[in-house]
Amino acid sequence: RGMSGIFAIVGPSGVGKDTLMHAAQARIPGLRLVRRVVTRCESSGGEDFEGVSETEFDARRDKGAFALHWRAHGLSYGIPVDVEGSLSRGETVLFNGSRAMLGDAMRVFPALKVIHVTARPDVLAERLRQRGRESDADIAQRLVRARLALPEGLNVAEIDNSGALEDAVKALVRVLDPEGVGA
Repeated sequence: RGMSGIFAIVGPSGVGKDTLMHAAQARIPGLRLVRRVVTRCESSGGEDFEGVSETEFDARRDKGAFALHWRAHGLSYGIPVDVEGSLSRGETVLFNGSRAMLGDAMRVFPALKVIHVTARPDVLAERLRQRGRESDADIAQRLVRARLALPEGLNVAEIDNSGALEDAVKALVRVLDPEGVGA
């Protein structure tokens, strides 16, 4: 019966998570990419997200609008509660997560599968420089954080995105759709 379940894609900033997510969605019919809610201006670029103020985020959180929420890099992130409906319908759901929230994510979604995207430090540094959003000092800090280990006990697939994008896309599609239904 093909794929279903919930997947968190994690990895350091600049590793290509959003690029990989969109490429997988183009190849796997029915793959649902979660649009996160983030306390950042939508015009800051990068992923497709809903930008809200801290006040709005807190109000939504307090009303139970998020299946999962966390703070990272001075921002608040939320996964809308409607992912639960997608899962109950047997859909495959993929969200851009943070390594720091994986313990909470496993409590909320016990069947969570984690896709850890990595890239060599030189590749990451160059991608971050090209993005133009961080200073050299910020990039150095991100490269230190990129070496952080994942929590123990997770169901993790590793994908190296240092080389050709097509190789990493194929690896992601194999993880999300192991029976090749969407190929």
